[in-house]
Amino acid sequence: MEQLLLAWFHEHGRDLPWRRTRDPYAILVSEVMLQQTQVERVVPRYLRWLERWPTAAALADASTADVIREWQGLGYNRRAVNLHRAACVMVEQHDGQVPDGLDALLTLPGVGPYTARAVLVFAFERDLGLVDTNAGRFVARAGAGRRLDAREAQAVADSLVPSGRGWAWGQAVFDLGALVCTRRAPACERCPVSGDCAWYGAGRPDPDPVTGSAGIAAPQSIFAGSDRQGRGRLVDALRHGAVAAARAADVAGWPGDPGRAQRIVEQLVADGLARLDGDELSLP
Repeated sequence: MEQLLLAWFHEHGRDLPWRRTRDPYAILVSEVMLQQTQVERVVPRYLRWLERWPTAAALADASTADVIREWQGLGYNRRAVNLHRAACVMVEQHDGQVPDGLDALLTLPGVGPYTARAVLVFAFERDLGLVDTNAGRFVARAGAGRRLDAREAQAVADSLVPSGRGWAWGQAVFDLGALVCTRRAPACERCPVSGDCAWYGAGRPDPDPVTGSAGIAAPQSIFAGSDRQGRGRLVDALRHGAVAAARAADVAGWPGDPGRAQRIVEQLVADGLARLDGDELSLP
């Protein structure tokens, strides 16, 4: 399986800017941006971000308001605040460097188990398996051929990584998941490792191992009318200037529900995405 997958990646792998560097800070930026955001949207924003803030120290020196403005269009604005906070921690506790240990990475704001492992694999070339939406499909289908809980999925992913090839393996698995081993219509007929795939070898029985596997096929919540939509509208408005607290319901799109808007305002303040000065809401 190893040689077949890596050969396929060598020929079909995507040319992505974060694959041209081992800079841990740049890798961390890419991983945070890629959380639930399409690659095509991330590429230009990643390049612009690094041009503006090329190091953790430069990002730590920025204002939170500027960081939130720069994040526009990438979704989940709290990720921007956490990335800024992580940069501050790196400056204060790690001499401005991204730490190279799992436990230390997990202490950074907004860095969870997957992101920490991704930084170790793609910046420090550690031999660790990765389980996210794309890679997890490969792990559940090819590696196990059955539904996996979180601990099993990580163990299987780790067991598949060839020694000394963690970086290339991780990138190859991501691309296979994104381009071939897709969620709804996996292209097994053109998969380079179908001959070694546990699920394919068993005749692709139902249910698909992806269904119900931890961290792989979580359903997307409905965005229209959600609190997340209202939060996004408020933050987008704040990027252009202060908003009167009395107008929060209108700006959020809920003119008839001021109580809901007030709750969202309180959440934004608690999350570090907004500041309330008297009757005026603004970026922090």
